[in-house]
This record gives sequence, C-alpha cells and structure tokens, in this order.
Amino acid sequence: MALELRHLRYLLAVAEHANFTRAAEALHVSQPTLSQQIKQLERAVQAQLLDRSGRSVRLTDAGESYAHYARRALQDLAAAERAVLDVRDLSRGALRLAMTPTFTAYLIGPLAAEFHRRYPGITLGVREMTQGRMEAALSADELDLGIAFSAATHLPGISGTELFTETLSLVVGGEHPCAGRAEPLPVDELSGLQLALLSPDFATRTHIDAYFDEHFDAYGVRPPIVVEANSLGALVEIVQRTALATVLPDAIARGHDRLVPVPLEPALPARRVTLLRRAAAYRSAAVHAFTELARRWGDGAQA
Repeated sequence: MALELRHLRYLLAVAEHANFTRAAEALHVSQPTLSQQIKQLERAVQAQLLDRSGRSVRLTDAGESYAHYARRALQDLAAAERAVLDVRDLSRGALRLAMTPTFTAYLIGPLAAEFHRRYPGITLGVREMTQGRMEAALSADELDLGIAFSAATHLPGISGTELFTETLSLVVGGEHPCAGRAEPLPVDELSGLQLALLSPDFATRTHIDAYFDEHFDAYGVRPPIVVEANSLGALVEIVQRTALATVLPDAIARGHDRLVPVPLEPALPARRVTLLRRAAAYRSAAVHAFTELARRWGDGAQA
C-alpha cells in the first residue's frame, strides 16, 4: 500500500489527542475510518505505532520514532508549499509573527503600520505569547518570526538576529513626588515607594525581581508591591492616576505625557531584543522584508 499524507496527519492527531474519538472529531472523519487508516499505516511500516491497551492511546517506541520524522516531513512539505506560493515582488503572501507581551505595547504598532504601508498585499498574522511558547511554535513551523529577548540558550535550531537594546526605568505619574527629581533615585530609597508591577509569569517581572534580589542583600531593599497586573496597559492607567510607581520600558514611558521616567542608581539592566526564527526554515520574501524593516527600526531606536 502506498502511504499518503493523510496517514501521517492521522497518526499525529491521535498522538496529540491520546484518543481516537477526539482525534476523529478534530480531523472531521469518522472514528472507524481513522482506526482503519492507522491500521493501514502500521501494516505498511510493519510496526505497531500506537499502544491501545490503556485508558488513553499513546505512541509506542517505534511510534515515537516514526512520529518525529512524520512531523518533520509535514513541516518541510508546508515550507515547500509556501515557497511555491511565495511572490518575490511582495504583491501577495503571508507572514506569521509572534512577540512577547512587552512589545505589543510599543513595537507592533509602528512595525505593522510600516509593513502594511509598504506591502499591503501581505497578510500579517500577529500572536502574543511567552518566549518559551514562541520558540516551540517556531520549531514546529507554526510561526515564521518571533520578537523576544536575547537568552543564554535557545531551543535547538532557533537562531536570532539582535535588533536593539531595551532600557527600563522606574516610572511615576506626573503628580508623584519623584516626578521632579533632578538626580537618579538611589536604590536604597525604593523601599519608601509602593509599586504596581506585572505578574510573576512575565519575563519583564523576572528581570525586575532579579534586580531587586541583587540589591536586597546589599541595601535591604524590598519595596512593597501593592498591585500586580497581567497587562502593561493596565499598569499605565493605574500609575497615571495614583501615587504608585512601576517599571516600564523607556519607549512606553516616552509615549505617554502623563508618565515620568525616574532613573535609578544603579540603573536597571538593559535587555537585548532579538528577532527569532527557525534556522532551517524557508525564508520567504515577506520574511526577508520584515526582517529588514525590523533591523531599520532597531537602528532608529538606538540612534
């Protein structure tokens, strides 16, 4: 029997859902049809690929090995199809982009606007996600590009192009007593402020906590955190209307008339912003165009 692509997709669907019924529903086929197709595949490769003995269905050792190559084959085929459809004059096409939440607050707007102005025929799909999920999605060929922070290590096969350096500052509202400071605020005076910060699942919060941890032993600094939010927009609104302080990228603070950055001494560490992609992925004309646009934006941000 000649194998067809549907056999690979059916196997991977059962592996993902660990259940024939749910996999059949996701594939929009009947459960008996799905079972028959899987048996055809197992006969063709002469190996049992699924363990059906438990309450849930799982891949056997042979199935794990086969599924690894099946996923890669489908990824490569999808890339080949995109390559055929790729239009070098950028009159049409698509780009799948993700970014960590920080960048949706100040970066996606100008980048998307300029990209659409230059290439109105390209459909831009934008998703917000954590860096871990982003790298996994890039590896699975579910994304073309991701904007995140430089890291000591990335998932295997993920490469990055540095774009610019993001600096962070303590930020207060215009009526806050610290708003008129001429000199940087010593870190040991932070304990006298109340903070509104992102929740601990954000990379920016981890960065801030590391700064506090570093100086807690030296200065005994641990400013009270009275508000935690899962949105930068919420922090901006709160700080503009209260006596609370927060920590934001300078690019966000500069974009709001009612926010005032307050430099700290020592300063919060800067972060390198990186454009991530799967190293082996096909690079379409749209990917090349967006990469060049992001580089130019980064050069402007550094100027």
